[in-house]
Amino acid sequence: MHQQKNQPEGQEKSSVDRIGKTMIVIAWLIGIALATWLFTGIEEKQYNPNYSPTSNREQNTIKVELLRNKYGHYVTNGKLDGKEVVFILDTGATDVAIPGAMESKLNLNRGYSFQVNTANGTAIAYSTEIDHIQIGEIILRNVRASISPSLQGEEILLGMSALKQIEFRQKGDRLTLVQEIN
Repeated sequence: MHQQKNQPEGQEKSSVDRIGKTMIVIAWLIGIALATWLFTGIEEKQYNPNYSPTSNREQNTIKVELLRNKYGHYVTNGKLDGKEVVFILDTGATDVAIPGAMESKLNLNRGYSFQVNTANGTAIAYSTEIDHIQIGEIILRNVRASISPSLQGEEILLGMSALKQIEFRQKGDRLTLVQEIN
């Protein structure tokens, strides 16, 4: 025979109240975590609306269309020598400029050093060569680049040493990259 302990009514209610309050706190924490995750994703999409660029093949060309981000820049994911990176297209940059923080991640070799003029003044950079850069299905080969230790962040500035291999045109908030294929 099983005996049931009788708890005074006040203790039973107090225990139920504690469980209820705990469940409310857990629900709020889950809600806050979900909202943070959702808004982080929205913010990332506003910064890089071209997370996964798509390509269109037409006859002997490959086209990739990029959307301008909320800051007026063209940012896209791509690959540098097979490694995932984020590019900022910069037609005002002579070369592809790679932040110093990315040098070891991309296994780059430093060449000769030289001075570069930046918006923040003069800095030292190191020459390097990129075997291939990929955006969507567009592949650029043998691209001159520079490693810039003073360049902050992890985004790679995709300058004219790469962009000269393709045609590009801007209309409204879209930039279309076109590569002829043989």
